Amino acid sequence: MIINIIGAGLAGCEASNFLANHGFKVRLYEKRPLHKSEAHHTDLFGELVCSNSLKSKKLDNACGLLKEEIRLMGSLMMEASEVSEVNAGDSLAVDREVFAKYITNKIKSNPNIEIIYEDVKDIKEGITLITTGPLTSKELLDEISKLTNQQIYSFFDASAPIVYKNSIDFSKVYYKSRYEQGDDSYINCPMNKEEYEHFIKELLNAKKALLHEFDKQYFEGCLPIEVMASRGIDTLKYGPLKPKGLEINGVTPYAVVQLRQDDLIGDFYNLVGFQTNLTYPEQKRVFSLIPGLENAKFVRYGLMHRNSYVFAPKVLNDDYSLKINDNIYIAGQLSGVEGYVESAASGLLAAYYIYFKLKGIEYNKISFNTVLGALTRYISHTGLNSFAPMNANYGLIYRANSMDKKVVADRSLLEVKKFIKQINE
Repeated sequence: MIINIIGAGLAGCEASNFLANHGFKVRLYEKRPLHKSEAHHTDLFGELVCSNSLKSKKLDNACGLLKEEIRLMGSLMMEASEVSEVNAGDSLAVDREVFAKYITNKIKSNPNIEIIYEDVKDIKEGITLITTGPLTSKELLDEISKLTNQQIYSFFDASAPIVYKNSIDFSKVYYKSRYEQGDDSYINCPMNKEEYEHFIKELLNAKKALLHEFDKQYFEGCLPIEVMASRGIDTLKYGPLKPKGLEINGVTPYAVVQLRQDDLIGDFYNLVGFQTNLTYPEQKRVFSLIPGLENAKFVRYGLMHRNSYVFAPKVLNDDYSLKINDNIYIAGQLSGVEGYVESAASGLLAAYYIYFKLKGIEYNKISFNTVLGALTRYISHTGLNSFAPMNANYGLIYRANSMDKKVVADRSLLEVKKFIKQINE
């Protein structure tokens, strides 16, 4: 039995790795480098595009708990993060290149995985998992739309710029993590009131890149910084530029721009929360107004790209198979989950369900008391009038926000272990 997996992003690599390691032959299709995407910078599998952060490591955070759930399930992404982690306080951040190289090498060295470089425009025969992500080609989106008789939706996502550390003026900045985390993982650029207000004014007046054929619909969890600023003069001050916990010499700045390490060596730093659609010259001009970044040299500028997704409640079962054809699966961000960890997790869970199906194993689906189970239930069962792409959050688990988070985490991990045991029974 050969399983087709289309797309070598996080979800596709998780699924390929799991199924191949459990004895199945996998054909993994990937269009890069034959066809460049509008957001990727390398030809590596599992490349992180928007940020190098995989969010919180703490189990009282839903994404932190989700990472532990999939680590127990044998996640390739979590393996890669262990060898590529960089300092980021309570967050798990990685060196993007080391991270993606690890995933690429694991996939390419697996004898059960055949890699086919092809821009897939139709759906393959047999068991097929589509994990082409938010930048799925129009031709394949059209095929999915025809098959499901449902419209494909999309919103905009954006990535933040990265600067060379040696171009930062360290006479104006300082190291510190917010809320006394016990380390100095972030570079902080303090602003006084005048500097902040001037920055906001120039940010709002800056020229934006054209979005061409796409509608201006943004994902609330990853808004361009200029869109956030347009919501009021103090929006950034109480958002990504909030100074709380970042006192210096006993003084709290009016606002603070934080930079997070982006590579293992520490040569590159990204501007936290600065996803943007400004033109490259305007990014250089406006972001150079930030104290300490006056002469900053950019490794790469931020950019905006389309995120496509299916209307999951109408299209998907809770094992990620299509309602209209249960031999075809959709996972990753195309399925309506949002975020790196969520994308990887959905691909891994879909692989478990494919494994059970092909082995003829009667099984219990992952519990809704886990973050992964609750997220899967959300995308497949939420109300038709309220569906939107979703990140991991405790609000998805029934009454979890009113419970002690340690109780929620302990229960979740116990349920994951019970789910995994079915592999060997």
